[in-house]
Amino acid sequence: MFAWMTESQLVALIGMFGGILLGLAARLGRFCTLGAIEDLLYGGSDTRLRMWGLAVGTAVIGSFALIGSDLLHAEESYYLSIRWMPMASIVGGLMFGYGMALSGNCGYGAIARLGGGDLRSFVIVLVMGISTYVTLYGPLAPIRNALFFQHELTNDTPPGLAHYIAGWSGLALAPIGIVIGLAICAIALMSKSLRQEPQAIFWSIMVGVAITSGWAGSQWVSEIGFEALPVVSHSFSAPVGETILFAMTGSLRPISFAVGSVAGVWLGAFIGSMIRGHFRWEACDDPRELRRQIVGAAIMGSGAVIAMGCTVGQGMTAFSLLAISAPVTVLAIFAGAAFGLRQLIEGFRIAE
Repeated sequence: MFAWMTESQLVALIGMFGGILLGLAARLGRFCTLGAIEDLLYGGSDTRLRMWGLAVGTAVIGSFALIGSDLLHAEESYYLSIRWMPMASIVGGLMFGYGMALSGNCGYGAIARLGGGDLRSFVIVLVMGISTYVTLYGPLAPIRNALFFQHELTNDTPPGLAHYIAGWSGLALAPIGIVIGLAICAIALMSKSLRQEPQAIFWSIMVGVAITSGWAGSQWVSEIGFEALPVVSHSFSAPVGETILFAMTGSLRPISFAVGSVAGVWLGAFIGSMIRGHFRWEACDDPRELRRQIVGAAIMGSGAVIAMGCTVGQGMTAFSLLAISAPVTVLAIFAGAAFGLRQLIEGFRIAE
């Protein structure tokens, strides 16, 4: 593309830009899905859950504005080009949520905490990354394919809410999505507690901007470049494993959006923790806690592959296109996390 930069390097920079925003949002805006669930169930506060909703609404508005401007061909995305499997969303979501509760973080949250010096999260990141690749391409891949084979769409309507509504009503696709996005934002902002926190609103919007920037940038490079690069945005399940592989074999494989995204979250979180003065090295001093986190990360990685995404991949990126899989997976993740948290609070322990 450019004499001084390949297309792969360019999409990696685009991924890093959005990743930095996501990392800053985690450290400066306390943006965290598991934290939002804990606040709602045990803290009596829905502010962080509404932050999540505002981020989703912003991403929906941005993505469908791109679609309306012909700057994003959503049908090319992974989430709308694969037939939706309800059981995969439910089973994978439950596994991911339960594993997230056990480990204390999702993939995105673990990378953000690692940027603040938490070495426990380093273990979660490694185990989750390996688990995703074991399920994608390793010994568990034949079982996954047998149970949840991902069939590509042929002539079917893409499995998206706005696409279904457009097909039924004959209305234009982009305005439908934008109206739904505005409605999600309005519902999120109905909370007085959120409206009184401008910083929370700002970082929620920045999360939505990060997701939108991934779609816009990867689509642009795909159209003007010569390499067959996918149209993607942020996710932190398989990309974590891809980043580990790149770290080990970078001279043999091109860098990717996923690697840039993961590195960007770490960098943004590191910057945010330094700004706040919160950076400090932390380690696990309880073997039982470490074991629980390892088991949780392994379950979380496999669940993310089955569900075709994580709290960001399905909860934000797929949701930004109003993929049917997104709300079902998110509800399953919530249920799995609620079950796992309840077991932990009641003294659940993995057998000695």
